[in-house]
Amino acid sequence: MSTATAIARPGEVLADLLPASRVRDIALVAGGAALTGLAAQIAVPVPHSPVPVTGQTFAALLVGTSLGAGRGFLALALYALAGSAGVPWFAGGASGAGGASFGYVLGMMLAVAAVGALARRGADRSVLRTAGAMLLGEAIIYAVGVPYLAVATGMSLSAALAAGLVPFLIGDALKAALAMGLLPSVWKLVRK
Repeated sequence: MSTATAIARPGEVLADLLPASRVRDIALVAGGAALTGLAAQIAVPVPHSPVPVTGQTFAALLVGTSLGAGRGFLALALYALAGSAGVPWFAGGASGAGGASFGYVLGMMLAVAAVGALARRGADRSVLRTAGAMLLGEAIIYAVGVPYLAVATGMSLSAALAAGLVPFLIGDALKAALAMGLLPSVWKLVRK
């Protein structure tokens, strides 16, 4: 990689540091979908909740910040469409639309677009700004996922919050902390 390519310019995300081509973009979108699907296989059941703790939200938010809003959204749309069509890469090897946790997948599509847009504005280059972007992304995921969970299972909204939000807050804080260390560190390496 040449020095001119490795130096980040305003409005760039990490993926933009690779030589531009349509093949690159297709590979990044497919890779982002695959990474999210792979991370979803790290699934730990949560007592009294139909939604497991997974690595997929962390992967999805990294996809958004690394690829930007457009490619990130396409990666998660590919993930959602392929999983809906039968690819067993939703949490724990599940597939198909309409499950109790599918709302979180839909929320991830919106969240990656938001964090990707913020990354274009440099939100992934410092610890505090990365924390803000990750927290916003998580909030968007829950804003879609929890009401969907309530409707899909017939739970009340308060029961859906208790089963689909509260048990995940500590894990999501840890995922945000990991991203806060990872993304700014990658940018520091790229600048050297």
